[in-house]
Amino acid sequence: MRVKCIVSYDGSQFNGYQVQPNKRTVQREIEEALTKLHKGNEVKIYASGRTDAGVHAKGQVFHFDTPLTIPDGRWPYALNSLLPDDIVIISAAYVQDDFHARFDVERKEYRYMINRNMMVDVFMRNYEYHYPFELNVDAMKRAADLLVGTHDFTSFCVAKTEVEDKIRTIYSIDINEENQQIIFSFIGNGFLYNMVRILVGTLLEIGQGKREILEIPGILEGKDRKLSGKTVPGHGLYLWKVYYDN
Repeated sequence: MRVKCIVSYDGSQFNGYQVQPNKRTVQREIEEALTKLHKGNEVKIYASGRTDAGVHAKGQVFHFDTPLTIPDGRWPYALNSLLPDDIVIISAAYVQDDFHARFDVERKEYRYMINRNMMVDVFMRNYEYHYPFELNVDAMKRAADLLVGTHDFTSFCVAKTEVEDKIRTIYSIDINEENQQIIFSFIGNGFLYNMVRILVGTLLEIGQGKREILEIPGILEGKDRKLSGKTVPGHGLYLWKVYYDN
């Protein structure tokens, strides 16, 4: 039977999600736990997508196939007993055999956290980007509105990406300010490699007055990574939620 799981993880001590030789990754830890539950038989998992080193997940989704007849409500407890403290299975459910955690995704939500205090918060240094500069939040919101919709986001992904189709749809971008924290929320049908981090970096430059709001259409039309802003660090980024049609 096929099992769909929602997992949260603290990415600060991982070399990303995907298995890599001789490196600690989220996928490796989960697959090793599943292999133990299956008495040494290897079990592969398939996730909604990858996250880079240092990037966190609130609601990553993966699936796997199993011959075991564990009640779905017991899967999280069984797996969490074998997983390290920085990975937690939130829920599990049996799904149809044709469900695919990656190919059935309808939308994804990413959030990026920024700390604007003058001093770094030592307890949050791995979970939010310290950016102690004056920002015009209204200008960033107006620029974000120009990014919503269906566009070719070539200018907002790494130049070396092998993906040919760079057209994506962003349904919403919300920028919320509370005390000295700013939270960017992006919901779209998919995101290119480093796309969210480059979008945030570009919006921050607009907020600082280093760029004009009306540069956004030209950056999109130019289809050149050199036209957009810096890539902000991964530790402020969270894969927040993955949406499916059900």
